Amino acid sequence: MDPILDFTGKTALITGAASGFGKLLAEELGKRGAALVLGDINMDALNAQAEGLAEQGVKVAALRCDVSREADCKAMVETALAQFGHLDMAVNNAGIAHGFIPFDQLTEEVLDQQVNVNVKGVMFGMKHQIAAMKENGGSIVNVSSMAGLGGAPKIGAYSAAKHAVIGLTKTAAVEMAKRNIRVNAICPFYTHTPMVDEGELSQDKAAMHAMLASGCPMKRLGQPEEIVTVMLMMLSPANSYMNGQAIAVDGGVSAF
Repeated sequence: MDPILDFTGKTALITGAASGFGKLLAEELGKRGAALVLGDINMDALNAQAEGLAEQGVKVAALRCDVSREADCKAMVETALAQFGHLDMAVNNAGIAHGFIPFDQLTEEVLDQQVNVNVKGVMFGMKHQIAAMKENGGSIVNVSSMAGLGGAPKIGAYSAAKHAVIGLTKTAAVEMAKRNIRVNAICPFYTHTPMVDEGELSQDKAAMHAMLASGCPMKRLGQPEEIVTVMLMMLSPANSYMNGQAIAVDGGVSAF
């Protein structure tokens, strides 16, 4: 195996692991030797994912994790330490979006939902992940969005939350660099995940995809594999000097 992407002996924690980026990343890390601690609120899908990985020889633990609850985020880290003895990597991937809403119609409820999952989930997750990594170092990747790097018309609450993810990422990266804990964020453009293809943005799927793709120089949405490939590179032990970065994977959108 290429040593750059060899995760043998490493333990990785992934939230939102039952679908989308989290599910695919778990599969890719598992076949590259990592032990996995997977969390999601959809336990039927998560258990099926864990069983499939275990059948392939992957060491895996699965537990319900509502990332808006600090106790759930802490339990994931405790499970990693109890079952595998150490935590080397964490990916705070769980997140939610909201439908298109003009700014002057955003509600407190929508904002609270975004903050509770997309912001608290990253903050609570990193708090306990960092504590477990302080002795031996590690790598954390937080899933932000292109909406966290610039304005995002009609998804203002989501954009605010994803900007906050980048702020948390950079702050933790600066504070923890001396402990050899690298913290970075990935910022995808719209990608074919359940959030886009099956969520609130998908009422007229073909028309919606065409509209979203029109804003990308490559004139298409991303594929999950394209995002996860970059996540693997960000987590790689060989990628030891990248810290505090918000990496756009966007088909050229940020080049404008």
